[in-house]
Amino acid sequence: MRAPGKKRGRKVAPPGISARLNGHVTLDAQADGSIAACFDGYSVGLGKFSAGAVGRAQNLRTGLPLDSFVAGSRNVDQEIDLLVRRLARSGFLEYRLGLPGDGKDQAVIEPQVPDYWPRTPKLGEAETIVLSRFAYLRRRGNEMVLESPRAGALFRICDPKIATAIAALAIPQKISRLRRQDGFPGAELLALLVDCDILFKIDAANGDSLRQAEGDDNLVLWDFHDLLLHARSTEGRQANPLGGLYPHAGVISPLPAVRQRWPGKPIDLHELSAAPSQTDSPVAKLLRERHSTRDFDDQQPITLAELSRFLDSTARIQSRWKSGLDFDDDGSDIEYAARPYPSGGSAYELELYLTVANCEGLARGFYHYDADRHALVPIAARAHELEAMLTAAEFAMDAPAPPQILITIAARFGRVSWKYSSIAYALILKDVGVLIQTFYMMATDMGLGGCAIGSTNINLFARITGIEFHVEGPVGQFAIGRGRKSEASG
Repeated sequence: MRAPGKKRGRKVAPPGISARLNGHVTLDAQADGSIAACFDGYSVGLGKFSAGAVGRAQNLRTGLPLDSFVAGSRNVDQEIDLLVRRLARSGFLEYRLGLPGDGKDQAVIEPQVPDYWPRTPKLGEAETIVLSRFAYLRRRGNEMVLESPRAGALFRICDPKIATAIAALAIPQKISRLRRQDGFPGAELLALLVDCDILFKIDAANGDSLRQAEGDDNLVLWDFHDLLLHARSTEGRQANPLGGLYPHAGVISPLPAVRQRWPGKPIDLHELSAAPSQTDSPVAKLLRERHSTRDFDDQQPITLAELSRFLDSTARIQSRWKSGLDFDDDGSDIEYAARPYPSGGSAYELELYLTVANCEGLARGFYHYDADRHALVPIAARAHELEAMLTAAEFAMDAPAPPQILITIAARFGRVSWKYSSIAYALILKDVGVLIQTFYMMATDMGLGGCAIGSTNINLFARITGIEFHVEGPVGQFAIGRGRKSEASG
């Protein structure tokens, strides 16, 4: 019997997770059961479904609870699960966290990677959690978003009290203590944030060393701004618009090609410069002839012998040595290896991975260039992954066909960040620029065509190689092959 005078409180249902369509996406259902996702004048087919599934799918406009169909035994549940996962893989969904029957969102989850799916790992009362040092809250328009370059999704925070509670997690706290506090954000949200590495559990073995306690020792080498720039300036781990979209056209006038002249009397150099034809050295001639090639002659592709010469002249290791630290008395040595191009601190952190589409004497596939042995090592990659790499390069170059060989320039980030603070990622990008110019010079000298590519997909590279994006990942790309003779320079 319960004591007199005490009333049993009504049990409040916890917040639930619902899948719903992005605001710019609609579903078009045909009489035969075919469903297509429509956006910006495009449409993507999702397959045929039963009348019951088609009708239920309309709830995706406002939100369909995940627990209403995931792991369901009915055929219609399985159909909806298939439809929702296809929508998720195409980036057409967001996820609402809120109380059942309540139209207010506590938070909205926006996936940043194609394979994101909301998961809520169980959190024990005695476990201690803390905010990742890579996580940050920022204003986006009239919204507050919580994100991290490590996370597969960002969280749109709809309740200001939740933002306050998240900020308080800059100090490690036990789950049991959090539950007793006003403004507790809910175990479901905390679990979602732990799953995304925005929050992490503190390992008692690491004590107060929060920089090393995020579950991956490779993260110790990263500064916050470097990892953020790597994830947000590349493709694969963000859902922001990317590429030459002219986002400021009609709002801000474009800058002129030539800078406005500074005041002051100029010193004319023309009379000091002889005609180019009289003074051109081989290097100067190459610089004047260098141009980007986007159209390749697949009837006469680059040969393996030419590729070998190209790699030997631009990237092969020429010498190796060891040197001790000036301030280190324990005899520790650092290994160095020189290559044909300069590198910040002689780190030579860049590695070359080749996606080969058409090369005489070399099979189609994915290869790592072993610069020490001057050898190509095949890496198992699925056909659709190779096709995705080549298609993305074709699109980025605005080319009529894929390149014959796509060189992905990847960085072993720790080679630079072990030594340099605050400037590590900037140094890596400078090394990429130097290497790309070296590629251009050698391609021109050999009569080959080359083109630098401004975008890379760090998630696709991670899937092919099995390497975490923050351990070794793409920082540049270059297409190489035999250009068509009729292509104009540019």
